[in-house]
Amino acid sequence: MERNENISDRTERAADNVERARVRANDRRVADDGIPQNDDPTVGDQVGEAAGGISGVLAGAAIGSMGGPIGTVIGGIAGAIGGWWTGRAIAEAASNFTHADDAHFRTSYEGSDARLDNRSYDDVRPAYQLGHIARHNPNYRGRDFEAVESDLERGWSADVSRSSGEWKEVRGFARAAYTRGREKGSEGEAR
Repeated sequence: MERNENISDRTERAADNVERARVRANDRRVADDGIPQNDDPTVGDQVGEAAGGISGVLAGAAIGSMGGPIGTVIGGIAGAIGGWWTGRAIAEAASNFTHADDAHFRTSYEGSDARLDNRSYDDVRPAYQLGHIARHNPNYRGRDFEAVESDLERGWSADVSRSSGEWKEVRGFARAAYTRGREKGSEGEAR
């Protein structure tokens, strides 16, 4: 019973931190990192702001509960290594995953020999999303996938593995999304 109360207390504190972050986001015009704020922050803005003020485990829970499977993965990384993965920039990077990116990765997966027999694209989408988001991490700029893979694998929890596949099965999809920026040569992406 005491453990449940502690979890409940932590969840309540996390919700309070999210609310405080929402208020801060509304009060500021420009964040410390120079990213303009608007008067109506998105859930991604709120999660990014709140993640910096709570522990890694709670950040994972807050992000995961709002972001689905990819939120769970990012929350796991945030809890394990912190840094860029816990700040506002992660929400910005996540919002850069467009419908066009999703369509590109879906077509690539469905036409691939590497397609998993027991998994649909929707199942493995978090691996593509993770690679796509990771390529926006400034700490990874100029580094190849193999150099950052251990960070990404840390967030691939048992829960995510059950729904999306084991890391060794899906790492190629994360790698394809991570390296796509090199092919496009887009500004701000890993080269």
